[in-house]
Amino acid sequence: MTNPKVRGAPDALKRAVTSIEVAARAGVSQSAVSRTFSVGTSVSDETRRKVMRAARELSYRPNAIARTLSTRQSNIIGIVLSTFENQLYPVVVEQLSRALQLQGKHTMLFLADKQDSDSAFNEILSYQLDGVVIASATLASKLAKQCADMGIPVVMFNRATDGTSTDSVTSDNRRAGQLIGAHLIALGHKRIAYISGREDSSTNRDREHGLREALRANEMTLFAQGNGNYEQALASAAAEKLMGGRTKPDAIVVASDHMAFAVIDTLRYSMNLHVPNDVSVVGFDDVPQSSWLAYQLTTVAQSVEKMVRATVELLMSPAASGQGVSRNVVVACELVERASVTQRTHT
Repeated sequence: MTNPKVRGAPDALKRAVTSIEVAARAGVSQSAVSRTFSVGTSVSDETRRKVMRAARELSYRPNAIARTLSTRQSNIIGIVLSTFENQLYPVVVEQLSRALQLQGKHTMLFLADKQDSDSAFNEILSYQLDGVVIASATLASKLAKQCADMGIPVVMFNRATDGTSTDSVTSDNRRAGQLIGAHLIALGHKRIAYISGREDSSTNRDREHGLREALRANEMTLFAQGNGNYEQALASAAAEKLMGGRTKPDAIVVASDHMAFAVIDTLRYSMNLHVPNDVSVVGFDDVPQSSWLAYQLTTVAQSVEKMVRATVELLMSPAASGQGVSRNVVVACELVERASVTQRTHT
């Protein structure tokens, strides 16, 4: 007794159509089929129409894995993050993925465990990646060196690492600190405090240096400082401590927007203070939530679009990192004024 034919058999059980069959149906060469399905290659409009029509008729799907084996390129770029807590990075990942797709590349996201960096290294380096974008301060130096040793192009995003030859793309964070300091001073603020991010990160260091420079230029010093380590809970605790003394700051500069949101919430709901009447609050990054009515946060905008474009150009260029000379792209930023800062009148 024979088995009845099973309807709707899964595609995996069907014989895969080859590019040779598509080429024969379209009346073109196999290389023309390959070029049609490869981003950035040249093929005439007529040839493309023939190939696509034949592919539809035969239900052909190009095999990316087979192409990887033949070219020894995965066309995959790894993006390494420590966390998505900072609302800047969902925007970065989306724009970076779209920009790389236009170059025929795809992205693989790695969330690195801060407590188990060795496992993270092993996982990241086990893939045949064509490049790596590192936006994790925790793994930056060690991972960048290991990738460079393996000949994998690396770009540090929104951070730089001292003493390495790794390419980097950052905003002009020092200038950002200067802009904020000058803005607060012009509005009459005298007691300006700072809640830092991760203290060993280049981003935090440069933002703080710029702020201090603006204060020194006006014969002022930082009134007080707390450490938020780019974590909302620590930023909240730092805000409570800063505002708990007898003499309080009249402005708090926070090293990132996502910490600034926690600071504003703490001031309003835990300490019953008004922002900005009791204390002004400023952030960095200009993430989408900064413009929400609940925060209306004055901040410094990073141009994610320009930073992403520069990152892709560094990854795609022939002189990719690992050649001993680093290329460091610094993108201009701008102050965005909103309602979390007000004019101060001191008596």
